[in-house]
Amino acid sequence: MIRLMLPEQYQTDRLVVARLRYEDAEEMFYAYASKPEATRFVTWLTHKSIDDTRSYLRYAITAWRNGTDYAFSVRIKETSRLIGSIGIVNNNGKLQVGYIYSPTQWGRGYASEVCQSMVKLLVQQPGVYRIQSFIDAENVASGQVLKKAGFVEEARLEQWLRFVNQDNLAKDCVHFRLPLEKFQKPETYQK
Repeated sequence: MIRLMLPEQYQTDRLVVARLRYEDAEEMFYAYASKPEATRFVTWLTHKSIDDTRSYLRYAITAWRNGTDYAFSVRIKETSRLIGSIGIVNNNGKLQVGYIYSPTQWGRGYASEVCQSMVKLLVQQPGVYRIQSFIDAENVASGQVLKKAGFVEEARLEQWLRFVNQDNLAKDCVHFRLPLEKFQKPETYQK
């Protein structure tokens, strides 16, 4: 199993990105996990109670230890306010990137700032051979975040995934990949 050597905390110009902790539950729940407008395009159910968030955090803490999923909180540096999260699912060197932010923070460039900084960390990880993400085709803003971070559209997939917070409808999705050859020296890039 390829394990990622990611820092437990780092900073961007405006934000602090840190490993999710059990103590983040209340802020997570109220910032985005319980907000239908925020969870519309994610693959997990909108949290109905703080217990749902605590259950997720128990998973996240164990998954980090196991090297299968690295979940980070995103906080505004000046206020320490939790505004979102970004996660990296690790399937033995094939990585899936996902993120979610509080609707009150949309349109401020935070998702792009964090995604770009995370890409810089991920492309340096030994053994990583693919970095990808997918979005509901209607989630145009998220597609722009991925493109700003260097991802390219790889495929449009009709009725590819059922989104649990959209009445379980099968939705068209856009699959993105990060062209690693643009970020790594030829001798370190391995297919």
